[in-house]
Amino acid sequence: MRRLVPTVMAVCIPLLAGCDLAPTYKVPEVPKPGAFKEAGPWQPATPTAMGLPRGKWWEMYGDATLNELEAKVDEANPTLAAAVANYDQARAYAAIAESNLSPFVVLGGSSTANRQSADRPLRSPHQPNQFGDNLLGAQVSYELDFWGLVRNQVAAGEISAQASAADLEVVRLSLHAELANDYMRLRGLDDQAQLLRNTVESYVEARQLTQARFEGKISSIMDVTRAQTQLSDARAAVADVLGLRAEYEHAIASLIGKAASNFSLPPKVETVKIVEPATGLPSALLQRRPDIAAAERRVAAANAEIGVARAAFYPNFTLNLLGGFQNSSAGGFLAAPFSFWSVGPGVVLPLFEGGLRHAEEAQAYAQMREAADQYRATVLGAYQEVEDQLALLNHLKQEEVEVDAAVTAAQQTLQTSMNLYREGAINYLDVTEAQQAALLEERNQINVQTRRQVASVRLIRALGGGWQAGDLPSRDEVGEIDSIARKD
Repeated sequence: MRRLVPTVMAVCIPLLAGCDLAPTYKVPEVPKPGAFKEAGPWQPATPTAMGLPRGKWWEMYGDATLNELEAKVDEANPTLAAAVANYDQARAYAAIAESNLSPFVVLGGSSTANRQSADRPLRSPHQPNQFGDNLLGAQVSYELDFWGLVRNQVAAGEISAQASAADLEVVRLSLHAELANDYMRLRGLDDQAQLLRNTVESYVEARQLTQARFEGKISSIMDVTRAQTQLSDARAAVADVLGLRAEYEHAIASLIGKAASNFSLPPKVETVKIVEPATGLPSALLQRRPDIAAAERRVAAANAEIGVARAAFYPNFTLNLLGGFQNSSAGGFLAAPFSFWSVGPGVVLPLFEGGLRHAEEAQAYAQMREAADQYRATVLGAYQEVEDQLALLNHLKQEEVEVDAAVTAAQQTLQTSMNLYREGAINYLDVTEAQQAALLEERNQINVQTRRQVASVRLIRALGGGWQAGDLPSRDEVGEIDSIARKD
């Protein structure tokens, strides 16, 4: 028996140490469409790749100012910095969990002077009243992970850190896209402000014309007041547009980490080109969006947590070693006669805990189901976002054609009405209506262009902005605390 027991232990321990009670992990199934139905004629008939550059996707718009602003997001945005800190916390947690795979070694010592009571129970008559106690010892403890509890804790921590890395990319993509959106809208307001200033100039001339005709007894005072009304409305519209522009300017300042009071962006009347990226196949979207990657990693982490909960039903084995030196004299106590040691295994087996383990296991399975459903919802939401922006780009492009035609017709109507008014063939009410129609269509033209630009940015965001699942750090990388560098 003395020979049999060590042999059995030598065979069983490696087998038990390889045991893993977590279920076999499978990515939750989600219906995958064969193609995006809202793709317009500008999309390739057989999409294969999305055609987005990795990283600085905003450079496709060819705007130097936008490129300069986007570069400042990574440098100074506090929301992104907070996301980086959150990722660092997740990596530290993974490293903490991984430390449990190694033995714990503790070294300690003490040197005390003591006095015991003369009436202490069970005191020997030969014991001194005062004595010293000098102790130096070390303790080694190692948990034998028979059931995979520690290994699944490590796996859950590392996978959760991967999810946090994906969350960081979600924040990064959102901030860059928000900046591009605000920039597109600000430039659209610059175009509208310039249009309204030009309109004010033409309305000033029209009012002077009506005033001259009134003074010449050719027209009534109503023509003058109508011209003044148009002029005042146009000036009010300029003020309104400048107010909206200021709000977008302030939003951009916050995104690049600057106080709104210390930031200004000069107006520029230059239409930013519209980018219409190829979407590729819908199935490839699962590898392009960091939010989908984060949701999938959380399913995997929840799967590992089930292994942790199931392992808690089984005994917990540890190997313990304690040794050192102890003496009542301070000098020369590091010698064999004053040594002590203790070695042996320890085991803890849960017998009755009022259903705690079963409840924790049920909770782990419920968390797994919740994470899986959230993953499915994220994927379906991603498909919807791509379809939404494709539909907008497609229909806005058609709308722009009609709006351009309406602008041309309205400008011709306005020019004709002004000529007829000068000749006295019509009254100024007809001119006023033509002015209102022309201004409305020209502002609508700028608005449609801006909406197309914003939809373009949102489509790029919906496609993941050039991100790929392969950009996620490996589990080894997120678990190495030595590689975590904090910049103060």
